[in-house]
Amino acid sequence: MPNKPNAAKALRQAKKRAALNRMRKNAFRNAIKETKNATKTEDALKLAQKTQKALDKAVKKGVIKKNTAARKLSRLIKSINKMKTAKKVEKK
Repeated sequence: MPNKPNAAKALRQAKKRAALNRMRKNAFRNAIKETKNATKTEDALKLAQKTQKALDKAVKKGVIKKNTAARKLSRLIKSINKMKTAKKVEKK
């Protein structure tokens, strides 16, 4: 329990910011999961845009670093492209 009023305010602010950061982190994690679980490549590409938006928002607010977001998006797109090529091979 904080002894001074300014320490109490700092604690309130920290709790509020932590909750917002948690929400933003959950948003991009859920977006990544939805994209990975997509069955069609067209759906996955649309969801990848949503994921990119969520990652960019997290970067803008300082929840994750820019390179972390780039790495996550790159790996996601790579997996979508693998899905595309796998479907082409199945058709042949």
